[in-house]
Amino acid sequence: MRIYLAVEVRRLQCQGCRMVKQERLQWLADNPFYTKRFAFYVGRRCRASTVQDVSNELHLNWKTVKQLEQQYMREQLRRAGAPGPKVIGIDEVSIRRGHTYRIVVSDLLRRRPIWFGGKDRSEDSMDMCFQWLGPRKSQRIRLAVMDMWKAFHNSTVKNAPQASILFDKFHVMRHLGEALDKVRKSEYARLSGKDRRFIKGQKYTVLSHRENLTLDGRRALKVLLRANKRLNTAYLLKESFDQLWDYQKEGWARRFFDNWCASLKWQRLGPYEKFAEMIERHWDGIAAFCKPENKVALGFVEGLNNKVRVIQRRAYGLRDEEYLRL
Repeated sequence: MRIYLAVEVRRLQCQGCRMVKQERLQWLADNPFYTKRFAFYVGRRCRASTVQDVSNELHLNWKTVKQLEQQYMREQLRRAGAPGPKVIGIDEVSIRRGHTYRIVVSDLLRRRPIWFGGKDRSEDSMDMCFQWLGPRKSQRIRLAVMDMWKAFHNSTVKNAPQASILFDKFHVMRHLGEALDKVRKSEYARLSGKDRRFIKGQKYTVLSHRENLTLDGRRALKVLLRANKRLNTAYLLKESFDQLWDYQKEGWARRFFDNWCASLKWQRLGPYEKFAEMIERHWDGIAAFCKPENKVALGFVEGLNNKVRVIQRRAYGLRDEEYLRL
């Protein structure tokens, strides 16, 4: 049942500027045909249902439901207050085809996103986030977690020089996994005939940790590593690299990395040598994980990125960027 309110809105003429102005009613939504209370009810319903389902339920146009939901989300952001993060996570997310990116910045201590924007993933776009935070709050940031994208690093050093830079270990291990996969492909190309049967179809068996494999996967891995010496060496080096994140002091971590690089000698593992050179170039951001105060949960950054992709996939793409931001 719909309820209609007939309200007389007063119009006044300003004595100063001589302009005619209309009275503002605090209980009206941005859409003047609905109240704020109804707009917030629509917003709460949209948390559990799609816009189309809510529009069918309330007999409203879907554009009206979307507009009311946007007002509800803006109000939720206002009530959350202005963030003052001390530990931030920086990552990019693709919003459409053609390498169109936006930057997502999260508060890792409160575990919530605080900024979504930019025009791409350039240094200028990252500067926009620090300008939004302001110099005072930027100076309070003690740790910035990111991948090894140079633009993020340069912008953080410029706008928050006191913050420690920590490169996300998930990105580091992904590069190592890609190096191992290149070794697997090169071995497959080198072999021929029946010798290929041990490698074919075993990509994810090699890339997974042994404890995460099923019984059949462990058997296949055992046969594969026994049949190919180079892949066996590459796999053992990949598994041993995980020890780097367990050290509490940078000196011990450095000694482990030097020994790990020394074990690459005479192994003819080109992708691993390039990976070692990349780690050497970014060592300061990786060694920062050894400090106890920097051992923060890093999975939230990638988890949030994955949620954004799920939202886009379920909506078959979102053309309204402001709606995606909210």
